[in-house]
Amino acid sequence: MKIYCVSYGAHAGKWIYEGYRLAWNDQGYEVCDLADLNSASEEHYIMTTDSWVNHSNVDLLKKAKKVFLYVQPNKFPSPWGSHPNFVCHAPDNIIKKINNLDNVILWSFADITQEYYFKWGHKINTMPLAYDSISYGDFQANTGNKYDVCYIGGWANNGFDEKRKIMLDVFSGFKDSGLKCGFFVNKNITHLQELSVISNSKVCLNIHDAYQRTLGLDTNERTFKTLGLNGILVSDKVNQITSLFPDVKTSNNTEEIVENVLYNVNLTEQQRQEIKHINKKQIAENHTYISRVKEFLKL
Repeated sequence: MKIYCVSYGAHAGKWIYEGYRLAWNDQGYEVCDLADLNSASEEHYIMTTDSWVNHSNVDLLKKAKKVFLYVQPNKFPSPWGSHPNFVCHAPDNIIKKINNLDNVILWSFADITQEYYFKWGHKINTMPLAYDSISYGDFQANTGNKYDVCYIGGWANNGFDEKRKIMLDVFSGFKDSGLKCGFFVNKNITHLQELSVISNSKVCLNIHDAYQRTLGLDTNERTFKTLGLNGILVSDKVNQITSLFPDVKTSNNTEEIVENVLYNVNLTEQQRQEIKHINKKQIAENHTYISRVKEFLKL
């Protein structure tokens, strides 16, 4: 069967939906571009987002066996709700049409709060982000630990530039820690370099945006990538992380974050390897994009 998938050329969406495209293909589906959907004749699936659905293509949803439609909130708390990144792009009359389609399955990365998604009539399924076991699965770490703690990412300005301050506050806490820190922000390192740093460090660090810390509804892809590649993660506190991974040490207090890193760094190598084995196994069994596709197919 064919599945017509949305794709992105840049930013996090590029990695997320490429992970999904690879996973669908792994499960035996022929992955096609949405641009070719008009010529679809045989039975097929669609995976797309509410920003793709408009007056000209909403009728294409009716022809699919199933549509896995990612939806944004109808409203979002202030100040984030005023930014295009945090609003639904489908017009109200299109949402009403979608609500009448039994073949449409709604989903989001976030834990669902009905207050924010009140216009959608269907149940919205939570499908958190995941680990791309196909792209990363063959990467082998060497025997040495490159850094005590690592972080790789960008400033990720969501329109309010809140994350920069959070990141600088967390990084400053490591200034006198005595740890060998590999913090790479907007350094444009290669994908292979990223995998090497993550895999060969003792501990990985994760930092979220202000809205994620406040609302706690979703976590970023770095959560799954670092646990899948490395196996030991220290993160700021987000409710979805504590729900999915209760053994991961989390805090929004910078001193506690540093203490949590030091705790893991000061374990013996054998102790760290035992923790890494358990966490990698959990990711491989439950939190890959292949796992998510299998969940979709049960809906």
